[in-house]
This record gives sequence, structure tokens and C-alpha cells, in this order.
Amino acid sequence: MTTPIRVMIADDQMMVRQGFTVLLNAQPDIEVVGQAVDGADAVEKAAELTPDVVLMDIRMPGMGGIEATAAVTGAPGATVKVLVLTTFDLDEYVYEALRAGASGFLLKDASADQLAEAVRVIAAGEALLSPNITKRLITEFSRLGAPRAPSRDRIGELTERETEVLVLIAQGLSNSEIADRLVVAESTIKTHVSRILVKLGLRDRTQAAVYAYETRLVIPG
Repeated sequence: MTTPIRVMIADDQMMVRQGFTVLLNAQPDIEVVGQAVDGADAVEKAAELTPDVVLMDIRMPGMGGIEATAAVTGAPGATVKVLVLTTFDLDEYVYEALRAGASGFLLKDASADQLAEAVRVIAAGEALLSPNITKRLITEFSRLGAPRAPSRDRIGELTERETEVLVLIAQGLSNSEIADRLVVAESTIKTHVSRILVKLGLRDRTQAAVYAYETRLVIPG
């Protein structure tokens, strides 16, 4: 039997926490292991419960979701993934949440099936960025000029094909789409992606996309 995906829900609204708990616990492969009422509580409980995925609300009293995301994902040895939930489909939240270490972004009006699938995608280390989110992310990087750019030194460790795959990841393509574009097996792309993440010291595809724009490997527009 497969071990269920362990999820923690961080939201200041009790009805939201309870609603998501019911929806996710109804899935055979997902288990809600805890709830947090604000950002500080989320940081503390994430360290205690070590969930696979944290559903993180953006707007909470005290420590907000973005600050809490940075603390949770930046903790020593942390492997937890953060899926940011918000009622506000705003550019600044997408951009800052991804910068803080979030692996995906989902609106609270998503269906139960969309929520469950988002948790599975995030837990598997995939990116959860819809095409419109990716487009806005690119626009935001272009507007801000990619501040706080990380070092490009590690890009030199990538092979030519790995660099090519990284560029396509940054353009929002899935593994299957990249495989079709490069005319190779999807399993080959998965191997390339894994090696890219290891060489660049990144957690997942979302962070790889952010890295590609911040280092100007991909130029918006």
C-alpha cells in the first residue's frame, strides 16, 4: 500500500481549514495531518509534523503566508513543498510566493478534484503553474528587471541539452511537451530535470523556472 501524502493546512479561517480537511481526507492517497491558524503557527507545526505539502493561505494575521513559506521551505533539511492558496489572483502574490519558495499557486475557488490533483503534483516535485500564471510571472520579471539575481556560476555545470530543457521549463512546458519538442522519451526528460535540480541545488521545476529568469538564461519577451 502506498504511503499517503501528508498535508498540513494553514489558514486563519476555521471553515476553510475544515472544508479543505474534509475534501482532502476523502482522497485515498492524501491525509491531512494538521492545521495552523496563522503563519507563525504554520512554521512551528511544519517543523513538528514534517508534512509533505503545506497548503498556505497568503493573507493571515501576524506572519503572513509569504513570510511563512520562506521560513518553512528555508529550514535546514526541509523537504516540504508549499502550495499557496489565495482568493486573490494578483501578480504580486504569484511573484513573491514563488520567490519565497512556493512550488505552486492555486485559487481557493478551485474544485475538490483540482485541489487534490494540485497536492499530488506538488508532492511529486512538479510545478503547478498554469499557462496564465507563467505568462504573468514572465511579465513581472520583465517589469522588475529580475532583482536579487542569483549567481550564474552553476549554469556552466549543465550540459547543452540540460540547458535547453531548463529554458523550456521556464517557458512553462510540461515534461511531455518538452519530450515532444525535443523528440525524445518523456522518461529522458524526467532524468534531465532531476539532474538540473541537483546541479543547481533547487527543489523543483518551479524554482528552476524562477532561477532561469533571475539569471537571465531566459529573457522575458
